[in-house]
Amino acid sequence: MTFSQARTKAILPLALGALLAGCAHLVKPGRPAPPHRAPASAAPTAPAGYTARADVQAFINKLVQQDGFERSWLEKILGAAQKRDSILTTIAKPYEAKPWYQYQPLFVNDARVQAGVAFWNAHAALLAEAQQRYRVSPAIVVAILGVESFYGRQKGGYSVLDALATLSFDYPSRSEFFQGELEQYLLMCREQHLDPLSLSGSYAGAMGVPQFMPDSYRKYAVAFGGHKPPDIWNDWADIVGSVANYFHVHGWQPDGLVAVPAALPAVIARPPATFAPTTVGALRADGVVTSQGLADDTPAMLVALQLQDGTQYWLGLNNFRVILQYNKSPLYAMAVYDLAARISEARALAGPNAPS
Repeated sequence: MTFSQARTKAILPLALGALLAGCAHLVKPGRPAPPHRAPASAAPTAPAGYTARADVQAFINKLVQQDGFERSWLEKILGAAQKRDSILTTIAKPYEAKPWYQYQPLFVNDARVQAGVAFWNAHAALLAEAQQRYRVSPAIVVAILGVESFYGRQKGGYSVLDALATLSFDYPSRSEFFQGELEQYLLMCREQHLDPLSLSGSYAGAMGVPQFMPDSYRKYAVAFGGHKPPDIWNDWADIVGSVANYFHVHGWQPDGLVAVPAALPAVIARPPATFAPTTVGALRADGVVTSQGLADDTPAMLVALQLQDGTQYWLGLNNFRVILQYNKSPLYAMAVYDLAARISEARALAGPNAPS
């Protein structure tokens, strides 16, 4: 089943009714200046701020011992990092905390659909090449780039160093994760002779058009355009190839479903847990109604989307799980799937004379 077929079935009222009756345009973004490559001596000369803290000194000790960094370099770099209160405010109120009916229009809208169609048309050969190598649908790659940065238009304006330092040392609930990302960022900069103060990204430290965190960049970014290191800021080949490689490594099934509609009867003895890994059979046993074409042992999760006047249910399948590896929010995964379906439909409706 194609993205468009799945979505069409999902949005037809008759389809959901039947379930219940069973029991109940893109301008290519300007090429920003490439990341500045600078000698180590370009770092600031006076440690301050963060380096006065005991937890930061412990972090520096770890990187000196574990990764072979020079202490003086780390102290100069981290001494230049600044705490950004705006980052802490933003991360405390993420988009994913919104209900679906408010979240969806932020990312699934006519502007992103038309931009996605234009991007696909402009890069069709590249997307096809990536599909052949990595066996990942062009639609999902295009949708990811649409949701993440609106095809390079919205890559974030925060210093990556500031973002990662702020969240590493002033956001206790996820300090371990962000200290790991800060370590990966400093390793990336050392490997590529980059000035750590030169790169910008999201409030969480995500970088480039696909918004890779530093760990993901080091693991999954590929030089699909043939020039190393991978350039996910300016090189569309590397951008497309890196996203496709990410999904390939995480188990994307080329012919697999992402999600299918589901329903719950008006009266149900034991409402099943939502967003929890389980199987289709277990969900059926709990009263969930869905396509009979799915085997009971199919891994799945029940996805509940809050509408203004009720709740819409889906079963997220393997490829839904793979999207969750990119961002753990089920709302994000559903928005990517929905945008991919709408872009596929819009491009197909443009007809045989559409650019290929």
